[in-house]
Amino acid sequence: MNDATRTDQGALPMPDLRGSFPGPFPASPYADDIERHAAGWLRTFPLVGSERRSGALANITGHGMARTFPTAGRDDLFLCADLFLWLTAFDDAHGEATGARDPARLVRAVGECVQVVAGHGEPPESPSVFATALGDLLARFRVRAAPAPYLRLTAHLRDTLFGIVWEAHHLGAPDRVTLSDYRAMRPHTVFVRTLMATGEIVLGYELTESERSLEPVRELEGAVADLAGWINDLASYAKETADDGQAPLSLPVLLGRQHDGDLEEAFRAASRMCEERAATAAARIAELTARGGPLAAHAGALGSVASSYVWHIRHSRYRT
Repeated sequence: MNDATRTDQGALPMPDLRGSFPGPFPASPYADDIERHAAGWLRTFPLVGSERRSGALANITGHGMARTFPTAGRDDLFLCADLFLWLTAFDDAHGEATGARDPARLVRAVGECVQVVAGHGEPPESPSVFATALGDLLARFRVRAAPAPYLRLTAHLRDTLFGIVWEAHHLGAPDRVTLSDYRAMRPHTVFVRTLMATGEIVLGYELTESERSLEPVRELEGAVADLAGWINDLASYAKETADDGQAPLSLPVLLGRQHDGDLEEAFRAASRMCEERAATAAARIAELTARGGPLAAHAGALGSVASSYVWHIRHSRYRT
């Protein structure tokens, strides 16, 4: 780690990922188009309460999605951007502190969305804007995706919805969460598994079940999932504690127990973990790329997903 990668507030250590994901990261030429589309979709489905927040979310989504799947087509990027918009806006509106204050409301909102994801029977009565927007999204994915990739996507979406409930349930008492439980759940609350599932859909490849079960594939997916959640935890810590100083449910907080409450040492430990997972991901990407075919396509997709999360944490959303 070097001092240049420390946070502005408190100069806490941050991981140095330049050896594994050095950047600059390739970006689609459609970044500005995606941002304009995202802003328009949020006007059609007003998921965000303020114009300023809507604009910021459209900006990070547009330019982040351009780095997530830089070779994808324009309309496919619009579809992925809308999914990420929906996930982020739903979490902002119903998850974390809001969900912890009113868990019954969160469960009702999740239940309504599960009805939409299930896709059978009558739609929710008097659907909320989130249910309506999700219905629009999934209808477009059904047209775009083959049956198996679509089912994988909706399975990960259900996991994400449950992860939001799980996180809100434990937010007020992070001391009751074990590190192993947190590591298992964090990929779902940071949306990365759901985002991975879109790669096969929009990039036009599909792994066989035997390919999906290969150890290098599982290692790569696990490393990218961990890295996405952990670097988000480190980057957002200062913002999340700025108002009331309450410790969030995050990796450095849980690691702090092992270091007698020494936050800087916890950040150092978390940063080392991030660097190790980044190195594992980079090694598996190189290994799978050399095999060619769908395995190489999958490695490239997950490499771009990881790069997009590294890019995301530098955005002003994590500082303001």
